Formats: sequence, C-alpha cells, structure tokens
Amino acid sequence: MQRDELELVEIPMKVAVLKETLPGELRTAATPDSIRKLVELGIQVTVEEGSGAGSSFSDDEYEKAGAQLAGDRNSLLAEADIILRLNKPDVEEARKLKKGAIHIGFTDPLNSPDLIKAFAKAGVSVISMEFIPRTTLAQKMDALSSQANLGGYVAVIIAANRLNKLLPMMMTPAGTIPPSRVFVIGAGVAGLQAIATARRLGARVEAFDTRPVVKEQVQSLGAKFIEVDLGETGETKDGYAKALTEEQMARQREEMAKRCAMADVVITTAQVFGRKSPLIITKDILKQMKPSSVIVDMAAETGGNVAGTILDTEVTTDNGVTIIGLGKLPARVAAHASQMYAANLYNLIEHIWDKEEGKLKLNLRDEIIDGCLIVHDGEVRNPLVRKTLENRG
Repeated sequence: MQRDELELVEIPMKVAVLKETLPGELRTAATPDSIRKLVELGIQVTVEEGSGAGSSFSDDEYEKAGAQLAGDRNSLLAEADIILRLNKPDVEEARKLKKGAIHIGFTDPLNSPDLIKAFAKAGVSVISMEFIPRTTLAQKMDALSSQANLGGYVAVIIAANRLNKLLPMMMTPAGTIPPSRVFVIGAGVAGLQAIATARRLGARVEAFDTRPVVKEQVQSLGAKFIEVDLGETGETKDGYAKALTEEQMARQREEMAKRCAMADVVITTAQVFGRKSPLIITKDILKQMKPSSVIVDMAAETGGNVAGTILDTEVTTDNGVTIIGLGKLPARVAAHASQMYAANLYNLIEHIWDKEEGKLKLNLRDEIIDGCLIVHDGEVRNPLVRKTLENRG
C-alpha cells in the first residue's frame, strides 16, 4: 500500500496507561495532571492500578482526575485502542494487543527486531518516542531530551555524593579549600545539564564534545570547552554526534587522558543513536586518574563509555577510581521525570487531535508522525528500522 493512500487514519479513543514492570523503573507514562487534560479532550482513560506508586501518584488521584482504574493487565492490553507506556514490552505482551491498536512509548526499534516484527504481525501501529524529530515544532514532545536532561542532573548529584571532597571552593579557618574539578564528556542535552548542575554546586568544570558548534553553549554555562583537532566531525540531521573514525578516537583519547588525570569527577554521556556506545575512557586512562576520583558513565545502558563499566553496578579500580554505571538515572527523580514524560505524551496526542471532530487522527504526511510512526498497517514503514531488520534477516 502506498503511503499517500494512507493520508488520514482515524483512531478510536480508549486509552490505557500501563504500569511499568522493569526492575528499578519508578516512572509512569501519565500523571493526574496529564490524565485531566486527556479527559478534557474527550478521551476515555484507564490506568492500571499502582501505575503511579513509584512517582508518588496514588490511584485515588488518578480517579479524581477522571481516569478509570483496572487491575487486569491482560484485559487492558486486549481492549485498549491506545497504549501509553514508558519502556518497551516483551514480545509476548506485544502479541496480546488488539489489531489496529496504537502503542506509544520508547521501543528501541533498532535493537529490538523480534518485538518490531511482532508488532507488525499483530497489526499494531507503533509510535516510538526515540524517533520524535528534533525540530522546533516537536520540541515539546521530545521525550529523549526531557529524560536526558534529568539524567545529567542526577549524574552530578550521584558523583557529588560519592566523592570524598567538596565540590565548591570554601574559605575556612583552616584555609581555602579549592573547588573540585569536573570533566564532562559530551555536551548534548545530558552533558549540558551536567555542566550546569556542577557549576551551580561550585565545581570547576571542563567539557569536551566532538561537535565544535556546542562550544558557545558550554561557555555560556561557565565551563571551559576543551578543543581537540579531530579533523572533520559534526552532527547528524537530528542533532546527534557522528561516529568517529579509529584515528579520531585515538586523538580524542590522548586528550581525554590529560583531562581525566586532573579531574576529581568525570561524567561521560557519549552515545551514538541506535548503536553501541563508543569506548572513550580506556584502562590506560583509568590508570592515570587520581585515587578516589569518581566516574559516572551515563552510557552504561548502551555498552558504556568506560572500560570496566558494569550496568547497575559500582566498580572500584585497583588504583581507587570509582566507576558508577547506574541505569535509568531519570527514574531517580521519578516524580519530575514522570511529569515531563507525561507532558511529552500529552503534547503528542494534542498535536494529532482534531478539535472540530473530537477525534484523534494520524496524518501520515505530518512531519512529526512520519518520523516517529515506526510500524503501521502491518508494515515497518521507517526506512532505517526496515533496513536494520533486513540486515539482521
């Protein structure tokens, strides 16, 4: 079927919010405030009991906001026209969704071929929040950025808690205590928030990014931008850093070694969309770092930027460097993380809501929907995801 034959698709309006089940996940896809707004649009919302407990939202608050409560998860999966969630389901759960339903959440489609195939076979449409375009119009729906922003904040707070030094300079009767040095690798959304948070706490901050275009942003936050001549670098059309060549990585590591050796805290944020994270801090670099220094590897969930990172584990090297590879950092501020994610989802739904007819419509020619609608009408329609599936057989 040709895409232009599917210009408008009307979707029924029975929405279900599912409780997150992954270990350590405290966030939820809807808050009482977002439920209230959805109900005002004329949408029937059912929330699985206990969905908001990890974010301190009670079932009673959801009911007062206009939602119905349900305890039978399988019934929700089978009956809902639209599923709102944060993390991807397993394949078996995807098969339980009814044909024609639309699933909205993070689905990691480039690394979840079996799940994407199951969605397509079940006739379920999939909006993947990772694929929301990074445009001005889509900014208020950009869940990757909203969660990365909080992750950058949490990373610095964790580092400050584990460091055996003060972050700010202090004048004391015993003399002046110099500020701790924080080095942030990667100045995307997470990195910039890490820089801002460390500066607010009084640290001396340096930052590096392969994209020279972010230098001004780093400096505007009061940090020093470390420049390394890597030759031609840049960013993708979606604002992500392009993957470096082996030669460029070697040059980068040489400079990283110098900066890491001076740092009390290192925050690594480097990720390449849809691929394993690049190794930036090698074993040799770790050996040059100060005892009691702390690294927070924000890329732990995608392989890690640091040699020796273990997901959801704190590791100490032989020379006393602490490597923290905790996953789901935004979930550590679950109340605000849920508030932001729920707002992203509401803004997406409002964008495709036809106010005159009181219906939700998917305009497949809409730039935002075209970007994030990964599966529709039994087909994998996103070219990048489709190519990835084909390459994996």
